[in-house]
Amino acid sequence: MDLLKILIHPKELVHAIVSFSGWLVYAALFAVVFAETGLLVGFFLPGDSLLFTLGVFCSTGELNVYIVIPFLIAAAVIGDSTGYLLGYSAGPRVFSRPKSRLFNPQHLRDTEAFYAKYGGKTLIYARFVPIIRTFAPFVAGVAHMPYSKFISFSVFGGIGWVAFMTLLGYALGQVPLVQKYFDIVILLIIAISLVPPALQFLKSRRAPGTT
Repeated sequence: MDLLKILIHPKELVHAIVSFSGWLVYAALFAVVFAETGLLVGFFLPGDSLLFTLGVFCSTGELNVYIVIPFLIAAAVIGDSTGYLLGYSAGPRVFSRPKSRLFNPQHLRDTEAFYAKYGGKTLIYARFVPIIRTFAPFVAGVAHMPYSKFISFSVFGGIGWVAFMTLLGYALGQVPLVQKYFDIVILLIIAISLVPPALQFLKSRRAPGTT
């Protein structure tokens, strides 16, 4: 439970990672973002809030922003490609798997509906939407989107997501109000990021034939 608490809380997670030495810090950050974007079981890991927190740590000099941003863009893009390949090769079988603690088929169905609405642009929009971000590359693989098209959306979205959220934290990290109410700011970011999936859920509940 202590490990789970660290994994899902961005500030605790970054504190744990920066306790490593040298390049292990950046390797660990790479692994977290890769798992959150490329492995279906990584949906519970922090995304937007983690990047914002990393930006704050960069603003204090604890991390190098010129290393963090390229590393995490690479992690996001490679994670996307991994999810795409999983979907391309094993998609239908995964859709039929029963619900478990680490996997909920409903997440895939919600992402499929999101993908049907926005098409390839889902890979850009989804960067800023928890859960959908994890499953969108997989659904693109299931749909056999041409990889050349997929990777262009993935790179564009990865650069925008990592750079925007990290630099936002970097710019606001030394603002006294943000420092004083840091935990509240993180909760606000999480709340804002959860608005799109919440609206999607309410819309699906109101659809004809639902109860």
